[in-house]
Amino acid sequence: MPTKIRLQRKGKKGQPFYHIVIADGRAPRDGKYIERLGTYNPLTKPADINFDFDRALYWLQAGAQPTDTVRTILSFKGVMYKNHLYKGVKKGALTQEQADAKFDAWLKEKEAKIEGKIKDAEKKINEERANDIAAKRAEVLKAVEKEAEAKAAAAAEAAGETVPEETKTEAPVEEPKVEVEVKAEEKVEKKVEAKEEVKAEEPKEEVKEEPKAEEAKEEPKAEAKEEVKEVHLLTQEMRYYNPGSLPQSYQLLLFYWLILYRMI
Repeated sequence: MPTKIRLQRKGKKGQPFYHIVIADGRAPRDGKYIERLGTYNPLTKPADINFDFDRALYWLQAGAQPTDTVRTILSFKGVMYKNHLYKGVKKGALTQEQADAKFDAWLKEKEAKIEGKIKDAEKKINEERANDIAAKRAEVLKAVEKEAEAKAAAAAEAAGETVPEETKTEAPVEEPKVEVEVKAEEKVEKKVEAKEEVKAEEPKEEVKEEPKAEEAKEEPKAEAKEEVKEVHLLTQEMRYYNPGSLPQSYQLLLFYWLILYRMI
């Protein structure tokens, strides 16, 4: 198995951190290695890549095979492209100077693209921040406007309430005087009318009192007549029963019984 350029995992669970190493293809992933070229941290944005460019180019020229992930890393940094140019120099298609010039031009373009991407990302971030700040300011302004409108409405309501109160306080001051005068006049008129009614009713009361006296006199006469009738009836009943033949105690009991019977 040829030597490989691969990643060796380090770091905690959920926080990977890798070493770029030269190792035998038969060795385990995190086992022994021949040489460590650098480090790769995928958690940062952009990813942090640090390794020895010349030693990576040397091992590529020596025949080491990079894994897929390491190949993309080396291509991003230009190691694979420079290795391709040196192959052309060996074949005689290019001179060393031409190969270096092409690599420098490619490197400048790559850096310009990276800087453009970084600027675009910064612009987006700044725009998002500016939009957030503008939205917050708009919310604050709206809140201030609402408070001002509420204060103005409260002031208008207070002004509207004070005007009717003044009118209400002024109106009752004038009305009581008129009412007092009217009430006084009504009282005088009622007193006069009451006196006239008393005068008119005095003879009527005398006329009415006389029949009442007559009725009172007639009532005792009627009651006396009724008592006489009852006594007469009792005497008749006593004669019917012939109480003389009975003892005196029985005569009294019979008399009381007859009285009670008549009362019922």
